[in-house]
Amino acid sequence: MTVLKASNVSIFFGGLKAVSNFNLTLNEGELVGLIGPNGAGKTTAFNILTGVYVPNEGEILFNVGQKSDEKMINLVGLKPYQITKQGIARTFQNIRLFKDLTVLDNVRIAYHFNAKYNTLDALLRTPKFFKEEAVIKEKALQLLEIFNIHHKSNELAKNLPYGEQRKLEIARALATNPKLLLLDEPAAGMNPQETNDLMKLIQFIREQFKLTILLIEHDMNLVMGICERISVLDYGQIIAEGTPAEISKNPKVIKAYLGEELDTGA
Repeated sequence: MTVLKASNVSIFFGGLKAVSNFNLTLNEGELVGLIGPNGAGKTTAFNILTGVYVPNEGEILFNVGQKSDEKMINLVGLKPYQITKQGIARTFQNIRLFKDLTVLDNVRIAYHFNAKYNTLDALLRTPKFFKEEAVIKEKALQLLEIFNIHHKSNELAKNLPYGEQRKLEIARALATNPKLLLLDEPAAGMNPQETNDLMKLIQFIREQFKLTILLIEHDMNLVMGICERISVLDYGQIIAEGTPAEISKNPKVIKAYLGEELDTGA
């Protein structure tokens, strides 16, 4: 089943066409990589998919659990919070945590997105409010345990090591209960051991949470190690699509970005 389909998406910033005729199809349960040189338009594409930017051309269709492609909704024009509500979550290239809040509160905030009590319940501190808050806290702690940072739940987010801040941002994204998770350079700043652990974690959360994942990453070992399919952007355009083995030997990709054939481990 198709989860997301972007067709002929383009965006202009003044006279610059940052993304041009961008096409991408994600199927249920896939783990897909989006790679390309710096400035290729990868994060811009993420910003379009999540409503930060509104494209000048094209459509982005998202399947909210329907069996028919005809019932997919067009995300173009929706606000980021509306797109999150539909079931798309993301992380950012530059970590965006609530750094002066605790680790636990960072995740609790995301769970509040789907809280069952209303503003009046919160103001009056009704039994419904306290019951829901207890459920949210328990869910948040369980999620932090998956990422092995539950023992730091009361620490301020800014005091976590860099790699754990990355994990916390992914945990917060998962707390919105997404169907599609977009990861923007999750391994940035990590050492080889942390990157290897992250690979295992991404594969685990895909299976555990039944997710479709789109991944931007410069670490080719990570991309080639876990992605089943890869799309390559250059100057805002998709220049190649295929399996890791196909991409590593594609002349256009080698010329535009990689410089040499990749070792896929095969």
